[in-house]
Amino acid sequence: MPTLRPVLAFPAPARLNEPLPTAAESLRFEMVGDGDAMRKLRAQVERIGPHFRTVLVRGEIGTGKEMVARAMHSKGAGGPFVVCHGASLGDAAVSADNDWLQSLMRSARRGTLFLDGIEEMPPTAQARLVAVLRKRSGQQQRMIVSASEDLRSLAAARRFRQDLYHRIAMVEVALVPLRERVDDIPSLAWHFLRRFTALYGRRIEAISEDAMERMMAHAWPGNVREMENVIRNGVLQSEGTVLKEHDLTSLRELKMEASVPVTAVPSRLQDVVEQHVQLVLKRCEGNKVRAAEFLGISRSTLYRMLESSSSQG
Repeated sequence: MPTLRPVLAFPAPARLNEPLPTAAESLRFEMVGDGDAMRKLRAQVERIGPHFRTVLVRGEIGTGKEMVARAMHSKGAGGPFVVCHGASLGDAAVSADNDWLQSLMRSARRGTLFLDGIEEMPPTAQARLVAVLRKRSGQQQRMIVSASEDLRSLAAARRFRQDLYHRIAMVEVALVPLRERVDDIPSLAWHFLRRFTALYGRRIEAISEDAMERMMAHAWPGNVREMENVIRNGVLQSEGTVLKEHDLTSLRELKMEASVPVTAVPSRLQDVVEQHVQLVLKRCEGNKVRAAEFLGISRSTLYRMLESSSSQG
């Protein structure tokens, strides 16, 4: 584990008064971190951005897939960045009378179409997307798709179309979860502190050592998005000029019990998984979106797990 930085070891408080970056500068500013993973990612964006046609951005929930997509878009597209969520493309959206896919691609003709969460796209929409891509194979359409699950495994299990996977995975960018780039936590914490102190007009000048130690030790199942929410809540709750450990209430809210009574330990692995999912869902007060982020799975995966659990019960 890297050496913890003492209180006030971050950039001078005067930097808090610097003007907020422009939209273009924000893209570079968002890609925070000096570790090997982030340096490699920035190099990929620089290399792929001006020339790509179809890119798959893969990573756990909260790792910043849309941020990377926008960064690549900014390197080579002059038109709009059009976002569509895979789960929204149901049967009605891709019918012969109302083909949203064609409309989306026309809207992003000179820009980039970003299909977020493509693993949640229904089978009918997947088939329609394959047909549209075949038809437009000779056109200069820029498209980025994101996935929180391993599409290769889903395709092998016949839960995702093989032909679609091979069309969209010619160029793949894999994002590293935050727990595997711990060295970037201090710079990310400062980045979010600066953003939210400016946004909410607060004068928090440093992060205490115990707060940083708590963040360095946390597993961050929700990745960078979880850290963003933790710092945002901390800034809003802090009453001083130093962000302290007790301000990071979001981390404590979802802290799991350290041990489970032996008599309560289920015998099957499936039962252990279901018990953990139910515990997280309870701690998230039934909020499935937040529970999925905490578990590091997509919403569709969580729904399937809950449906499977209820059918067996």
